[in-house]
Amino acid sequence: MSISRHLVELRNRLVISALSLVPGTVLGFVFSGSIIHILIAPLPKGDHLVAFGLTEPFMIDMQVAIVTGVIVGMPVILFEFWRFISPGLTPSERATARPWVPLALIFFVLGVGVAYFILPYAAGFLFTFQTQDIQLMLSAESYLGFITILFLAFGLVMEFPIILVLLSKVGVVTSKGLRKSRRMAILGIVIVSEVITPGADLVSPIVMAVTLYGLYEVSIILIRLGGR
Repeated sequence: MSISRHLVELRNRLVISALSLVPGTVLGFVFSGSIIHILIAPLPKGDHLVAFGLTEPFMIDMQVAIVTGVIVGMPVILFEFWRFISPGLTPSERATARPWVPLALIFFVLGVGVAYFILPYAAGFLFTFQTQDIQLMLSAESYLGFITILFLAFGLVMEFPIILVLLSKVGVVTSKGLRKSRRMAILGIVIVSEVITPGADLVSPIVMAVTLYGLYEVSIILIRLGGR
């Protein structure tokens, strides 16, 4: 394709991806109350969120709706991404990468599930720093921003083994090279886990680091089984 044809193709894929967000966003807005109730369930009992601006409750509903739209539309987004890049791959590369496209969605959902599982422990740790003089009053905007980043971080981290396996298929990495790089990998994992997890709790970066290292070892096994 010429550059102009590539740009037209990219535009078409982006338009379809954007339209795929609409059904989930509408559903998210309609059921935003129920979704927010699920999201605040990990908070200590008796605590609730507060809004400090007249428009904040509406904006929170919109934020929840858009995030829901992204999650619901993710299969279409991944499919459109695959349709855009697949013509540039060789037949063998397409055959290798094709099964990992739906797996990327499954791994993303698993990552969000892990984030939701650790949320009560992360929140509980931060709540312990309250005193008689300093009481924690959570705003809806700050709390939902916190969990959005947390969910996104864990969802993207779960794509780690898929990326490594695909890199091994094109000869960029090998299982032997990854084994030799364990120490540097552990250092990088600790730094990344501390940087990308929101807040100042100890729970989420520790769980993130353990998860990343486990995925690193799983990647080595998968790459070795694949003959690399």
